[in-house]
Amino acid sequence: MTERIEGLSFVSSGTPEADGAAAMLRERYGDCGFDSARLVVALGGDGLMLQTLHRKMGMGVPVYGMNFGSVGFLMNDFAADGLPARLAAAKPTDIYPLEMHVHLADGSEHTALALNEVSLFRATYQAVKVQILVDDHVRLDELICDGVLLATPAGSTAYNLSAHGPILPIDAPLLALTPISPFRPRRWRGAILNNRAVVKFLTREADKRPVSAVADNVEFQRVLEVTVRENRNQKVTLLFDPGTGLEERVLTEQFRY
Repeated sequence: MTERIEGLSFVSSGTPEADGAAAMLRERYGDCGFDSARLVVALGGDGLMLQTLHRKMGMGVPVYGMNFGSVGFLMNDFAADGLPARLAAAKPTDIYPLEMHVHLADGSEHTALALNEVSLFRATYQAVKVQILVDDHVRLDELICDGVLLATPAGSTAYNLSAHGPILPIDAPLLALTPISPFRPRRWRGAILNNRAVVKFLTREADKRPVSAVADNVEFQRVLEVTVRENRNQKVTLLFDPGTGLEERVLTEQFRY
């Protein structure tokens, strides 16, 4: 049975299961091509969802995921039947990315966007030494650690949670600043910041203690300075089946043990 959906395109993570499902769904519902899509269905895991959202960043094209991965926190359950009705009933969640601007040791500057988090990591066996400023005010003169990250509400249940950072409600105007294995000050567990805050990380002893900076899956090495702020000019929209949206998933995650 063919039920064509205008403006729809499917993307797959490339596993045999996801590719098979994509081929079957294209045959049944059609596929206008990714570049022309007004709505995208992603078949895979959370990694594919993030890649797809980055590819459609700021274009006003919502993405509906169906899980063929391991966790699927950003995905819906897979079902081949009734896709038009599911898409029509799906509830949107808007996410604004973090914009990372980095200064590197070679004098170059670069910018990247992150939907989950911006992270700084030690690049050798030696710990990172970093000064943290919030809105040009020094809040932590020296943090010695394996790394530090700034997470969006959507990313607060990802690496941030693994680093013992707080879970943020998906619609909260907040960001989570979380250290990774802090050595000094050992008891500092991070901070919750307003989403309008501009956070700057200044690395110390950068030659001796090289630092890399990562925005989702984009990495820069030997960074000297990293500035992070929310970019309100860019937006992505995820679609979820009713009663299973990110707000409910984030709330549920806080009661897991």
